[in-house]
Amino acid sequence: MMQASAPLPHVAAQAPAVTGFLLAIGSAASFALSGIFASALMQAGWSAGAATTARIAFSAIVLLGPTIALMRGRWDLVRRAWPQLLAFGVLAVAGCQLAFFLAVQYIPPSLALLIEFTGPVMLMLWMWARSRVAPSWVTLAGAGIAVLGVVSISGVLAGVSLHPLGIAFALVAAAGNAAYYATGAASDHGIPTLPFVGLGLLVGAVPLIVAGAIGMLPFEVTSAPATIAGVSLSPWIVVAGMVLISTVLSYLLGVAASRRLGATVSSFTGYSEPLFGIVWTIVLLAVVPTPLQWLGAALIVTGVITVKAGELRHSRALKRATLVPE
Repeated sequence: MMQASAPLPHVAAQAPAVTGFLLAIGSAASFALSGIFASALMQAGWSAGAATTARIAFSAIVLLGPTIALMRGRWDLVRRAWPQLLAFGVLAVAGCQLAFFLAVQYIPPSLALLIEFTGPVMLMLWMWARSRVAPSWVTLAGAGIAVLGVVSISGVLAGVSLHPLGIAFALVAAAGNAAYYATGAASDHGIPTLPFVGLGLLVGAVPLIVAGAIGMLPFEVTSAPATIAGVSLSPWIVVAGMVLISTVLSYLLGVAASRRLGATVSSFTGYSEPLFGIVWTIVLLAVVPTPLQWLGAALIVTGVITVKAGELRHSRALKRATLVPE
């Protein structure tokens, strides 16, 4: 009897990478739906503050169980990581999502998402200002391409501009996106990814709940149906979709993808999210970008990927330099 041949080594090695890539794409696609859900809620009478608070607070509750289980016996790590958790929760979670939801009140979700994803460019500029070390020409070229993409999307070049408040809020969301990469990349505190996200959501929910309770943040919730793709739905169904699909599922898929692909490759695949944002906006909201905005979308994605490629190239050059014997 002939024995079944063992799988080839290169095939076995490719399997986790293919699975990781599919998980990363699923994470990007599910996260890109958040603007659709938020837009539907706000058109039904919800305020941006209420939509943001519901998303973050309910997501924190859903992830509370896994977070407690994974942190059992390791709570001392939280005391050492509180600055990162505070920055992640307040800036990267609460601030970023609130600004994004405010942006989609004025401009289409897909365009707000594209502008938000210029966050790595802002992070690069901030690191440049802080270290006084100029990035590589590849990184600077990518930043210039991304900025040109934002200008193209805004409609200024065509003489028909998007609402300036929408662009401004989207840029604030981009700053929160930069904070997400800066705080999320730190792993020296020893907290695993999922509980770090769960704890960050809890931290982010607190200021939103307090601000809404004392009236600093407009908090309007209605029972009016929300409409997506011409279908009227209970607003709480939309909230459930926003929490379970666009937050919890997207984070879980993203964590699983990162463990298979590594942080660098998974972050590159994450830039498919703005493209999914365009697809969902066309399919579910019937809002089609103009040709110039399509060009801007391509420039932003190209620019941000070029920035990341420049950073990766610089990092590899530094590693090679440290390996060269003196």
